[in-house]
Amino acid sequence: MKILVPVKRVIDPYVNIRVKSDETGVETENVKMSMNPFCEIAVEEAIRLKEAGKAEEIIAVSIGNQSCQETIRTALAMGADRGIHVLTEKKIEPISIAKILSKICEQESPGLVISGKQAIDGDNNQTGQMLAALTDMPQGTFASKIEIDSDKVKVTREIDGGLQTVSLNMPAIITTDLRLNEPRYASLPNIMKAKKKPIDQKSPEDYGIDVTPRVNVLKVIEPPKREAGIKVENISELVEKLKNEAGVI
Repeated sequence: MKILVPVKRVIDPYVNIRVKSDETGVETENVKMSMNPFCEIAVEEAIRLKEAGKAEEIIAVSIGNQSCQETIRTALAMGADRGIHVLTEKKIEPISIAKILSKICEQESPGLVISGKQAIDGDNNQTGQMLAALTDMPQGTFASKIEIDSDKVKVTREIDGGLQTVSLNMPAIITTDLRLNEPRYASLPNIMKAKKKPIDQKSPEDYGIDVTPRVNVLKVIEPPKREAGIKVENISELVEKLKNEAGVI
């Protein structure tokens, strides 16, 4: 069985985000970038399934500019077998990503597609669900546990009310939540081996997909800074301020 893992290059989660002076977006020049944390979890889960003998090959896919090859190399260093880089300089929206991935699924016929539930830059949480609709595959989103049994996969999902377990026929699409696993660090020998693993370079045109953005960003601004709080002497004063000043009760 093949496992397809989409990976995205994002601003490192430990970097302070700065808005550009012209308010057209966030600053990415000379900013540390890394693999989206939810994508790291997806790669780790695919590797664990391969180590357990449930999969034979892991394919890491990234869509974006030339720098995305670094993200694929990171996945290869963790344990993926080969990569596919769909090169484009355009800003890619979830629907375009899902369409490209659906074409790759047609060519590769993976038993599972494991992706992060969302990317920390856009927080859209859309690609996995759109891909399931385009490929007509069953989906298990927000996975905190994955168990494969023959041609079925059991997914424990994190939902508002607790946990939900679903059984899916494979091939299937799974999106990962934070508590699924703890991603490993790539060892130095594996980083060196990753340099020799193959990465196929494609373009959206190779898959017949138009990636022209459908959404125009008018302005990006920082949220207003929170004002300092105040201390109250007792519960009565707190209730009075909540009622008369804040108007929340």
